[in-house]
Amino acid sequence: MAPLLDILIPTYNRPAALAVTISCLIGQTMRDFRVIIADQTENAHAQEVGEVQAVANVLGALGIPVTFLKNLPRLGMAHQRQYLLDQSSARYALFLDDDVILESRVIENMTHEIQKQECGFVGCALIGLTHIGDIRPHEQQIEFWHDRVQPEVVRPGEPAWERHKIHNAANLYHVAQQLGLSLDHPLPYKVAWVGGCVLYDTGKLLQVGGFSFWKDLPSNHAGEDVLAQLRVMEQYGGCGLIPSGAYHQQIPTTIPKRLVDAPRYLK
Repeated sequence: MAPLLDILIPTYNRPAALAVTISCLIGQTMRDFRVIIADQTENAHAQEVGEVQAVANVLGALGIPVTFLKNLPRLGMAHQRQYLLDQSSARYALFLDDDVILESRVIENMTHEIQKQECGFVGCALIGLTHIGDIRPHEQQIEFWHDRVQPEVVRPGEPAWERHKIHNAANLYHVAQQLGLSLDHPLPYKVAWVGGCVLYDTGKLLQVGGFSFWKDLPSNHAGEDVLAQLRVMEQYGGCGLIPSGAYHQQIPTTIPKRLVDAPRYLK
């Protein structure tokens, strides 16, 4: 039987960061998941790197399957995400970037919230802790969901689009500290989108087409995760969780040329 959750990780030429990311899965308080990694490194194989293989071996010993797949040629991140989604058969799909550090309660919290809300996605935004001393009150406005998460339309340039600023730098960390919030009792809040760590109801994501719009984008795009979330949010709603418990490794991007922004290109 399929587990409750598939963790879908796209990776490219980042074995060290990938090893750190998947090592965070060992100590998760919720373990009903498997891991599927789609590697787009052209001249190497992530699973052959010693640190990656060592962590995969530990996960396997704990009863958590890890599957490595090769997805070449590189046709853009939307294609990579659709490729991963096509491999998933679980009720929920967590898209996790390959440069993330997670605290131990994160996956349990996300799974609990999406089951409680019955919405399309729940995200834990990535915090950049090099900005821990960079306090930005003008970017720390937050709107909580006090009742059940509802569908809503969010578009670039509209007032709700400004919600994305709460995810800049370490804003989310600072707000959680100011409010005295704990990962034992996270709160859902309204988002424009969430990057790096997003748990979808797989059926709801597929219902709006997943990332199949990759065919309509040039390969040098960005914002494919944003576009998918906007479409899910319009039909089923979505939210973020604070505290997040998810951190960015803050290493250089593997997509330096972002000439096309998917949510503006495909309105």
